[in-house]
Amino acid sequence: MALWDRIRESAQTMQTQLVSKKNDLKSGAFRDASMAMCALVAAADGSVDPSERQRVAQLIATNEVLQNFPADDLQRRFNDYVNKLTTDFDFGKVSVMQEVAKAKKKPAEARAVIQIGIVIGGADGNFDKTEQAMVREACFTLELPLAEFDL
Repeated sequence: MALWDRIRESAQTMQTQLVSKKNDLKSGAFRDASMAMCALVAAADGSVDPSERQRVAQLIATNEVLQNFPADDLQRRFNDYVNKLTTDFDFGKVSVMQEVAKAKKKPAEARAVIQIGIVIGGADGNFDKTEQAMVREACFTLELPLAEFDL
């Protein structure tokens, strides 16, 4: 199986798992952590281009789980996190990763945050090494095993 096919299949599997947990994913901690994860993946290579912003906007608009929250609120949070990362990546990353850590108290939310990171990372068909590294770092922050997500 080609790498792209594996990435696409993994992202689809993650999305299916997210939808099955939709009713458990309504907390503010999950909301903040999921948008922080999107910002970290989008900025993983040091910049956020318009296509990455568009992928996150599309995820916000179409993802059943994220529809638990107002889209404009999610977009604002994502943009705030991206601004922190693009102003000073290293300092911003510490702050934004603290938002990801909010999901640590509830394992279902923590896993869902990682799954959203994988979905957004694979949205363009290229879950590259910098994006994977960012998701791995989030796994460490959330104390989740990398093997659970094939990372």
